[in-house]
Amino acid sequence: MNYGKKAWLSGKFGDLMEDFWGEKNVFVTGADGFIGSWVAKELVEKNANVVVLVRDLKPDLGFDLHGLRDKITIVKGDLADLSVLQRAMNEYEIESVFHIAAQAIVGIANNSPLSTFESNIKGTWNILEACRLSANVKRIVVASSDKAYGIQKELPYTEKSPLLGTYPYDASKACTDILARSYFATYGLPVAVTRNANTYGGGDMNFSRIVPDAIRCLIEGKPFAVRSDGTPQRDYMYVKDAANAYLILGTALEKKEIHGEAFNFGTEKPVSVLELFEKLAKIAGKPGQKPQILGQAGHEIGRQFLSAKKAKKMLGWQPKYSLEGGLKETVEWYRKYFSRKTN
Repeated sequence: MNYGKKAWLSGKFGDLMEDFWGEKNVFVTGADGFIGSWVAKELVEKNANVVVLVRDLKPDLGFDLHGLRDKITIVKGDLADLSVLQRAMNEYEIESVFHIAAQAIVGIANNSPLSTFESNIKGTWNILEACRLSANVKRIVVASSDKAYGIQKELPYTEKSPLLGTYPYDASKACTDILARSYFATYGLPVAVTRNANTYGGGDMNFSRIVPDAIRCLIEGKPFAVRSDGTPQRDYMYVKDAANAYLILGTALEKKEIHGEAFNFGTEKPVSVLELFEKLAKIAGKPGQKPQILGQAGHEIGRQFLSAKKAKKMLGWQPKYSLEGGLKETVEWYRKYFSRKTN
């Protein structure tokens, strides 16, 4: 199919993406979780043939929240099992891979580093090796994180900033990042890496994270506790912008100059935990409500935010949602979710 030479040359991959994914065989890890389920949803809506890996098949997985169970193909297996990944790649003639699965909770990583390393590092090298051994795979997008940068002297982080991840989760994502790019450098694997800002939105069932936990407390009229002192600053990106970034990058991998590259995706507008809660409280109709400040968080970085200039220039990507706009949709999503749960 001719997707438009001018659009390819100009790097306007968002314009090309709408028709690009139709009938393509796509493998998604992490579709049972938060961000991966949104990526799977976008792919299904673009008429891709979506195959997902699930370790434990149970009700209300991430893709179930979007009504996708009957619209995707489910492979039961573990990222730690290379043979399962090879079978899936071959049996379903996979040509595109989005590797998003990870143990992504910082507290769990601090308390259980080995299981986090098993999931995030071994899982990544198995995916990459399965892709290397496949005759069909043409594009791979691997999820790293802004946490891979660790603590930097200069902000915002750019793709030229060194990966200094120190704490267990941060280190696991730095390893994920380096492994992906090493497979390009050594084997020419057509892979690119995302380094996303903190991502929020409907469907995040990890209530240890600030946005879903704060919304739940506000809706249920319960006190919300901030583990830190409330001052840490982060760049918060809406999940629809994140899913859009994945698909645009996957589309852009048609161009060889994208192979082996890493891209930051974020809003470039950091806010503190307290500022974020204030916005959520206002949107939820409870302005002026204050959180409890515990001041107990450790092994976390005080200030983080990204430069997304490279993604804007090379991919034509930019966030479509303001923080207020994304939070408004998120609060509404959880209102409907909790309403269904109580009815």
